[in-house]
Amino acid sequence: MKHVWLIGVLFCLVGCQGNAQQKNVASNTQKKEKAYAVQKTDAEWKAELTDMEYFVLRKKGTERAFTGKYNKFYEEGTYVCAGCSAKLYESPYKYNSGSGWPSFDRGVDANLAYESDTSHGMIRTEILCGTCGGHLGHIFNDGPSDTTGKRHCINSVALKFIPKNEAN
Repeated sequence: MKHVWLIGVLFCLVGCQGNAQQKNVASNTQKKEKAYAVQKTDAEWKAELTDMEYFVLRKKGTERAFTGKYNKFYEEGTYVCAGCSAKLYESPYKYNSGSGWPSFDRGVDANLAYESDTSHGMIRTEILCGTCGGHLGHIFNDGPSDTTGKRHCINSVALKFIPKNEAN
């Protein structure tokens, strides 16, 4: 009787491995890419960006903490996307979070996009350039409580700075 029960359980387990799982895998891999205003081929991005810019903006990499040129940089001006020059952040909203990356309590919402990021065993909100889709960093809920309470943790290499006196 035990053998019949064991064979029945094994039959059910093997039978459950049907097409439903295959369809689920297929639908996950066919995730549609958002159409951004600036569209370039991978080769075009590689030709235009430095190796580190390409790694961060196009491959969702991260520069090492405390190494970015804008970590402790506080001049007045505007920060734009290093990939497409879209206006992303203003200097009055930049602060020293102590995290090792440039931090802002808000950005130019019209030019930012957000996606769920479950990489590295964490659940975070990824910040992307809303114009070209370049990876900028992540947003956290540990920012200044007297403002938005948000911390936009951004890779320096994903940004270019335009001094206030040079802004259009």
